[in-house]
Amino acid sequence: MIEAKQTGAQVPVAASPERPAVVARAFDTLPDRPSSLALLRAIADETCTPGPVAPRQPLALYGAGNLGRLARDHLRTVGEDFGLVVDRNAEALAAGGEWTGTRLVHPDAVYAETKARAMLAVSIVTSPYVPLQAALAAAGWRDIVPFYDIAESFRDRHPLSNGWFAEPFADDDAAAIGAVLSAWDDDLSRAHHLQFIAWRRLRQEWSFCGAPVTIDDRFFIPQILAVMRPNERLLDAGAHHGSVTARFIAETDGQFASILAVEPDEQNRTVLEQTLGGRAPDQRSRITVSDALLDSERRTVRFHHGLGYASQISPTGTDERATRTLDALGAAPSFVKLHLEGGELAALKGGIATLRKYRPIIVATVYHDADGIQATPAWLMDNLDGYRFLFRLHSWCGTGAVVYAIPEERQ
Repeated sequence: MIEAKQTGAQVPVAASPERPAVVARAFDTLPDRPSSLALLRAIADETCTPGPVAPRQPLALYGAGNLGRLARDHLRTVGEDFGLVVDRNAEALAAGGEWTGTRLVHPDAVYAETKARAMLAVSIVTSPYVPLQAALAAAGWRDIVPFYDIAESFRDRHPLSNGWFAEPFADDDAAAIGAVLSAWDDDLSRAHHLQFIAWRRLRQEWSFCGAPVTIDDRFFIPQILAVMRPNERLLDAGAHHGSVTARFIAETDGQFASILAVEPDEQNRTVLEQTLGGRAPDQRSRITVSDALLDSERRTVRFHHGLGYASQISPTGTDERATRTLDALGAAPSFVKLHLEGGELAALKGGIATLRKYRPIIVATVYHDADGIQATPAWLMDNLDGYRFLFRLHSWCGTGAVVYAIPEERQ
């Protein structure tokens, strides 16, 4: 049994005494199969059930990077005002022009009265939350909350789904999750999976010695790079603006056979086409762009467009779109990447014939809904023979979780 030590005592949140601060737990070793099941049982036995946090005024954002911009756009879309944005690079960011019309300030420039009165929504997931929460509390901020917890309050209007909370686990749930924990190929996967579950179920920030959260290698961890070959055929589903396509081209040194970039959002696809237009002609000729909206079957759905990387199938959408299956694309991929804002499991189900025939490497995000806890990895494990499976976290606050499926013949 792995012994845990508390590394982050609760930070007082005077403005909201009913909402305790997030607590961290650190573990000295990686969990093996028996230890991982014991830790899962401990999570399942917890009675704490956190939930969405309704914003209150005055509201401020902490962090003006990629997530900060998403948070800004989200709050504007749902009609929620915020008074200022706090960032250590405030001066440089203000000069860049992306924050025109917004009060952007350095942390040292915030008045003590503002820190005491305002709710501070943390829009950073590239570093651990608890140490940042503690530092902000020590600096005088009294009401600190992850931005995604606030976003959950607006799911009836905006489909951004990175802040969901897992319901308590019944015995059957725990057994199914335990089966997945036991089937991972390494203990690092078990550590990251437990870390993911602890945040989603309890809003606790777990970490394990020997299991760093790596930010810069999402979809291209060492185990993937070690088995990639010349002439790979990429299916990039949820291509957005083309960053993964560009990384794939770089990792193959341009020696790929083909790329099918699938992006259903028109605004995203316009940027994607512009990005690809800058490629050398011999590379661009091997890349095809599709507007397919992937699903488990062909049907008509509502699609919420214009949300950047958060665009997705959702009842909040105003567009009616016909979906397609991965099988219907007629592709022959050797590498499949799925980042579909919660649509990954449906896309996999709609591609079972393709996956079994061509046996590609599969990398799929699993942090947009509760399917990521066990349903998506369990489906892969149950339906793809002769694969090994890994789980990795590439950011904090329960985000950046990716399942990796590697054919055993790729050794």
